[in-house]
Amino acid sequence: MRVPSANAPSARRPRTGERVALAGVIAVLAVNMWTGAPLLALWVGAQAAGDQSLSMRGVTIVVLVLAAIASALVALLTRLSSVYDELTHRPQPGLERKAWLRSMRAEEKSDVEQRRGTAAPEVIVVMNVCVALASLLTWYALLAGRPFSLVL
Repeated sequence: MRVPSANAPSARRPRTGERVALAGVIAVLAVNMWTGAPLLALWVGAQAAGDQSLSMRGVTIVVLVLAAIASALVALLTRLSSVYDELTHRPQPGLERKAWLRSMRAEEKSDVEQRRGTAAPEVIVVMNVCVALASLLTWYALLAGRPFSLVL
């Protein structure tokens, strides 16, 4: 019978440095979702529009580039989150059955959520969305000049 060595990937404890580095990369990507991606899309649209001030071609390119960058960032964040889960040995979500198909003695959904918990990448992305919304509201209420004149 083989005994797993201490260097085996399944027996290895996650190092703090790896987790922090991965969480840092996830935080940078999450910030780029609402800062870098729109700026890059606007720049590509401006380059495509040429000397015209506003064209349908430029607007279409901005929308398409932003959709492509956002999709790529979401896919990358999803992959990095699963890598983080593997690194920290977080249990994978099981196949969820509908309530009427479950046994009456089956474990509750809260039991599964309690065992799984909330991972750092999830907290990072939620905090990032909160900061983005707070920044938008602050800009709109305080720095946009007369923001309510457009609404009324």
